[in-house]
Amino acid sequence: MKFIDLFMLSTRMFKARTSRTFLTILGMSVGIGAILFLVSMGYGLQKTLLEKITTSDSLLTLDVAEDKTSTAVLDEAAVEKVKEIPGVGEVSPAVQIRAQGRLNELTTDLSVTIVNPTYLKLGGIKMNEGRLLDNEKKEGILVSSSVAQIFGKTMEEIIGKKISFVFFVPKTGTENSDLDSTESSEDSYDKIESNVEFEVIGAVEADDSIVYINSAALSSLNVSRYSQLKVKCGSNREMEGVQAAITEQGYMVSSLSDTVDQANKVFDVVKIVLMLFGIIALIVSAIGMFNTMTITLLERTEEIGIMKSIGASDSMISLMFIMEATIMGFLGGLVGIIIGWLEGQMFNGVVNLVAGHFGGEKVDLFYSPLWFVMAVIIFSAFVGFITGVIPARRASHIDPLDALRYK
Repeated sequence: MKFIDLFMLSTRMFKARTSRTFLTILGMSVGIGAILFLVSMGYGLQKTLLEKITTSDSLLTLDVAEDKTSTAVLDEAAVEKVKEIPGVGEVSPAVQIRAQGRLNELTTDLSVTIVNPTYLKLGGIKMNEGRLLDNEKKEGILVSSSVAQIFGKTMEEIIGKKISFVFFVPKTGTENSDLDSTESSEDSYDKIESNVEFEVIGAVEADDSIVYINSAALSSLNVSRYSQLKVKCGSNREMEGVQAAITEQGYMVSSLSDTVDQANKVFDVVKIVLMLFGIIALIVSAIGMFNTMTITLLERTEEIGIMKSIGASDSMISLMFIMEATIMGFLGGLVGIIIGWLEGQMFNGVVNLVAGHFGGEKVDLFYSPLWFVMAVIIFSAFVGFITGVIPARRASHIDPLDALRYK
């Protein structure tokens, strides 16, 4: 018997028993759709979160700060020493100081971070409105959404506004004081009023009242110690060595890549748990398919006897049943992918509709890698194959005479 003949015999159920075959495939599709929906939600949440907190530069960047248990300080000499470490590509320091900002008639306390433009790129800061700091407009500043709200503006409205500052620069020996400490004496700070107004050129989403100012615009401030360094490594392989070398110098070192790795591990567990829920639905569907194939075997017993009596081998009979089950599993996988995708789009649309109503940001909560979609289809065909093995084995062992007498 030719393969095409076997294929035609295996697909007869679409014409002979259309309703039952359709319901069997639909049952398989529901299980596959549940797997795709749940796991795609896990992938989507992971992708959305990582896109919010990471960039390619930030994944290669180390955050360096002073260790309270060490005497090492972050000053210009420390920066030069870090630059000499093999594998270090770029070092960008930052200074945090207290300040009072004034916009029109409103004045508020703010946390000012003095940086060079590369610091924001290495930190993975993404703009919501406007643009990042640059050296073309040194008096341009970046503010958080909280600062905009304090001044009664939205992030769109605060772009282009000019803010004046009074800076409180720590005196020598108090540079590392906590900006939010209520115990710090005003005598520990030099009060410096800016003689220029700074124009807001960008805004980012943040809960803290932070302002980023280009260090080129505040070169007159006499700050001898840095609050933090961003150290970009040449490659991911060099990060561990650079981190160890900086730690040996007496500084605390952390990296966003460590956080990302931990987040990925958590999401891996979440995806496995979600997949288990989907597999439960798939097992129920597989039981239904097994029941269908068993009924098909009983209905075709006499037919099997005729086929064997005219020369069909046991392997041919077995292959016919396995092909029928595999085709139903494969089609169940295809329809399940469509069902899962539609469910995800509908759920995502409802969530974004609610988020938009309350002023939230629209996000895509579902993401399905191509390899995962292909794996789901192959897996569904394999499940169909498994459910057809036992009925196929039983069909191949039927005695032709008993089959012909079967009613």
